[in-house]
Amino acid sequence: MENNYLVIGGTGKTGRKVVSNLKEKGFNVRVGSRSATPPFQWEDPSSWSQVLEGIDRMYIVFYPDLAVPGAYEAIQRLVEVAKTAGVKKAVLLSGKGEREAERCEQLIVNSGLDYTLVRASWFNQNFSESFFLDPIKSGDVALPMPEAKIPFVDTGDIADVVTVVLTDEKHNGQTYEVTGPRKLTFGEVVQEISNATGKPIKFQPVALDDYTEGMKKAGLSLDYIWLFEYLFKEVLGNPNNQVVSNDIEKVLGRKAKDFSEFAAETAEAGVWDQTVSQIA
Repeated sequence: MENNYLVIGGTGKTGRKVVSNLKEKGFNVRVGSRSATPPFQWEDPSSWSQVLEGIDRMYIVFYPDLAVPGAYEAIQRLVEVAKTAGVKKAVLLSGKGEREAERCEQLIVNSGLDYTLVRASWFNQNFSESFFLDPIKSGDVALPMPEAKIPFVDTGDIADVVTVVLTDEKHNGQTYEVTGPRKLTFGEVVQEISNATGKPIKFQPVALDDYTEGMKKAGLSLDYIWLFEYLFKEVLGNPNNQVVSNDIEKVLGRKAKDFSEFAAETAEAGVWDQTVSQIA
């Protein structure tokens, strides 16, 4: 029997690539997002039954992060609705070394559904699609935790792993930690991007308190600032998160993409070309 797949977060960094992979393989895919029909919204559980109707397997990405207050309750509710709808399998994108995320993982593990957990390190694409894009474009990057060595992982690799574990039963009950092939500090990342673009980009270490104060002055929401503080203190400060895993190679039979390859591809695409004014 042919399976129907739901990708929650299907327009996001990993989700859109999982959707593309599944469609290329000829699977029936439903995109779970605000803009889809029917729409999926985490803050509106009343919509979930309709979205999950007829779905056999689902990929779950909780936005903005499984660490935020309310995530546990949302995943708990989703599991209940999914079981009622007849969903058979769930793959959860989790954060490597996040205690709150691991609480959410246990909801999936104990749900009675077939499952696979995918714990990801920080994304390469945080520098090309997200938080750190504007500072890179401005040529002036100031970040805390300059000593942290992070095995940044490519979202394309995450999506490829998710596609395999979602569609292949032999990965049921497994937990995979997906990382890049080597560890880099923020300063080394900035240098890699500078080399790839051929333009100077300055890295300046800052204290975490000064960094969060700058976010407050920039008018960012307190929830957003709280999440950043959590990710820097709890995640980057956790020695377990500075460990390189070979799980991507284990699942895919190939090595994980190196940051230098990501930087070269992104530079060639012109993502970092435009100059912007950095918010003070």
